[in-house]
Amino acid sequence: MNSLAKLLEAALFASPRPIPTEELASLDKKASKAALRSALDELREHYNVDGHGVELAEQGGGWQILTRPEYTDAIERAQLAVRPHRLSGAALETLAIIAYRQPIGRAEIGEIRGVDVGAILKSLLERGLVEVVARGEGLGRPLLYGTTPLFLEQFALRHLEELPRIDELAIALRSPNAVVSGTAEAESVSTGAP
Repeated sequence: MNSLAKLLEAALFASPRPIPTEELASLDKKASKAALRSALDELREHYNVDGHGVELAEQGGGWQILTRPEYTDAIERAQLAVRPHRLSGAALETLAIIAYRQPIGRAEIGEIRGVDVGAILKSLLERGLVEVVARGEGLGRPLLYGTTPLFLEQFALRHLEELPRIDELAIALRSPNAVVSGTAEAESVSTGAP
């Protein structure tokens, strides 16, 4: 393994979050984008070919060394991994609305959900899953919300384009095997697309 790949491996190992390519490039200012990409490919290949229990994954807007999926259950059973707290159905619904309609204001989210979303928005902000991304042009210049890189990381997405298409989501929610706590939730998620 070349020295740049080793440097990237050390940085990725030390980081609790995905590191964007731009930040990785700052580790060695002399390295070209092609050399950086080659080193990342070499590192990924190293983990894949040599049979390691970890892999290099691109997600959440960056790169991260993660446990291979086949070992996740055993690690969780042994309680060796820290899992994020689960989100309530209302929080997931609100998060889905924000993810699909961003940037979106509190009033619009409340209109779609049919309830006040102040407490849920506050919780999502505290968890770092959403953030204020702009101000609206309307009366009072309302805050507009969008998802964060942590959202992408938590849902194992590289970018928002990897979200399921809204028609696919609606089909999944209607299937008999889907677990939905209420039809109102399914309808508001399925109609939340622009």
